[in-house]
Amino acid sequence: MQTINRTKAKELIKGSKGLIFAATFTKKDGSNRLMNARTGKKYTPTGRKQPYKPSDYNLIALYDMRKKAFRMLNLNTLITLSINKEKYLIEQEEESHFAFDNEGNNTII
Repeated sequence: MQTINRTKAKELIKGSKGLIFAATFTKKDGSNRLMNARTGKKYTPTGRKQPYKPSDYNLIALYDMRKKAFRMLNLNTLITLSINKEKYLIEQEEESHFAFDNEGNNTII
């Protein structure tokens, strides 16, 4: 298993061209989750404007294959990535500029 940084993981996900991949990450409540997802699926807006820009919080919009719905993947909490028949371990930064506040929202330190 190779070790890569978050920037490389983001490039691999964006370059997957709609192929299904698996990602393990830490949820807001502190538990880990495995998501089978893909990019490239078209989202039809509901008419409501998005309240934030996902790239400002290091988020990527994906289609969750199990839940059959769109989800945001937080790259700051990404642990492993299995894509293109390769498995990667994501480098965990000791000093992070990311944290959760008391309500469980992403904050930048």
